[in-house]
Amino acid sequence: MGGWLAALVLVVPMLSAGATTLAHAAPRLQARLSLAGAFALLAVSVALLAVVLSDGMVVLQSGNWAAPFGIAFAVDTLGAVMTVIAAVTGVACLAFGLGEIGETERRAWFHPLSHVLLLGVCGAFLTGDLFNLYVWFEVMLIASFGLMTVGGTKAQIDGAVKYVALNLVATLMFLLAVALIYGLTGTLNFADIARSVPAVANTGVLTAAATLLLAAFGMKAAVFPLFFWLPAAYHTPLVSVSAVFAGLLTKVGVYALIRAFTLLFTHDPDWTHTLLLWIAGLTMVTGVLGAAAQSEMRRILSWHIISQIGYMVMGLALATPLGIVGSVFYLVHHIIVKANLFLIAGVAARLTGSMELKRIGGLYRSAPWLGVLFFIPAFSLAGFPPLSGFWAKLVLVRAALEIGSWWIAAAALVTGLLTIYSMTKIWGEAFWKPHPAGEAAARPLAEAPPAMLAPIAALAAGTVVIGLFAQPFYVVAERAARELLDPAAYIATVLGEVR
Repeated sequence: MGGWLAALVLVVPMLSAGATTLAHAAPRLQARLSLAGAFALLAVSVALLAVVLSDGMVVLQSGNWAAPFGIAFAVDTLGAVMTVIAAVTGVACLAFGLGEIGETERRAWFHPLSHVLLLGVCGAFLTGDLFNLYVWFEVMLIASFGLMTVGGTKAQIDGAVKYVALNLVATLMFLLAVALIYGLTGTLNFADIARSVPAVANTGVLTAAATLLLAAFGMKAAVFPLFFWLPAAYHTPLVSVSAVFAGLLTKVGVYALIRAFTLLFTHDPDWTHTLLLWIAGLTMVTGVLGAAAQSEMRRILSWHIISQIGYMVMGLALATPLGIVGSVFYLVHHIIVKANLFLIAGVAARLTGSMELKRIGGLYRSAPWLGVLFFIPAFSLAGFPPLSGFWAKLVLVRAALEIGSWWIAAAALVTGLLTIYSMTKIWGEAFWKPHPAGEAAARPLAEAPPAMLAPIAALAAGTVVIGLFAQPFYVVAERAARELLDPAAYIATVLGEVR
C-alpha cells in the first residue's frame, strides 16, 4: 500500500501536467483539472504520511531492482511531511492563480508548468538516490524557469536569466560532488553511501565532496554568501509563482542539506557542522539587514526568505536532537507563512495599485480583514507567541543554549527583533497610512476575487492551528529528528537488511 502511495505522489502531478496540457484550448476545464490535480496530490500525500506514521518507513524499488542497483524511493517521516506541505502550498498557489492569471499567462503554460514543478519538488523529497536527486533538481529548474518567464516582461526575463545562471553553477558543483562520492564509495544510493562512508580511507576527499555538496545545496537554499540570485529574481514573476517559489524551492535545498549532513556526512563535524553554523548566523543577519533596506513588499519578503533559511540551517548545524526538531518544525511553519505573505502582498497590490510602499496605503481602512490576515503570518514570522514561529524559534534558541552556543542564540534573537521592524514597516506603510492618491485609491477587499482570498485565509488558519496546537506537530518533528540522527533503520530498510 505504501509503495503505491509513494508512486502516486509522483504519478498524480505527471497526469495533472498532461491533462492541463491537453485541455489547453478549454480554459475553464484546464483550471478545474489543475485544481483537482493539486487536491488529488494533497490527498495522496496525506495518505502516505498516515501510512508512514502508523507503519514506518516506506520504500519503493523501481522495476523490482533491489537497492543499491535500482532507483529507490525512500519515504521516512521527514520526506512524508515535506510532500504534504508541498501539496498544501501547491493547492493554495494554484487556487490563487485562478484569480490572477489571464489569457496571456494561461497560454504560457502556467498550469502544466506548475504541476511539473510540484513533480520535481516531491521527487526530491522522496528519492533515495543522490543522482536522482540531481535529476529532480533539474526538473524543478526547468519548470521554475518557465514559470518565472510567464508574462514575458523584461524584468521577468532578467530575473530568470540570473536565477538559471546561478543554479547551473550549483548543478556543476553538485555533479562534481557526485563523481567524487561515486569514486570513493562505488554507489549513489543514499543508504549504501551511508553504509560505505565509514570504510572510506581518503577522508580528505570525502570532506571535499561534502563541501561541494554544501555549496551546491547552499546555493539552492540561498544561504550566505550564495543568496544574491534570490532577491534579484523572486519579485519579478506572477504573485502565485513567487509564492510557490518562496514556499518550496529554497526549502528543497534545506531538505537536501539536512539529508546530506545527517545521513551521509557525519565523519568530520568539526569542519562541516562548524561551517554550517557560521553560515547559519551570517545568513540570518545578512538577510534581515537586506530586508530592512528595501521598500517594495516582495523584495522585503524575498530578503526575509534568506534570513529565515538561517534558522533552519542553524538547527542542522547544532546537530542535537532538539536542534533537528527545531529545523523540521521551522521548515513546516515557514513554508506556510512565507507563501501566504507573498499571496497577501499580491492582493494588497491589486487593491492599491503597487507593491512599492511609498505609493500605497489605506488598506486597513478599506480592507481591515486583509490587515488581520497579514498580521497572522507577519508576526508569526517575527516569532510572536502563540503563533507557529514563536515555538519554532523557541526550540532553536533552547537547542543553542543547551550546548553553550550563545552567539548563535543571540543572532537568532536579534534577527527576530529586526524582523519585527520589517513587518511593522509594511504594516505602517501599506495598511495604516493613507493612500498617497486619496482614500478612494485603496479599493475594498470585496473587489479581490474569492479565489485569491480563500487560500490566504486557509494558510492563516493553518498558522494559527500550528501555534495553538503545537504539541502534535512537535511530536512529528521529534520523530523525524530521531530518524535523521539514528539512520540505522533507514539504511536497513532501504537495503533490505534484517535488523
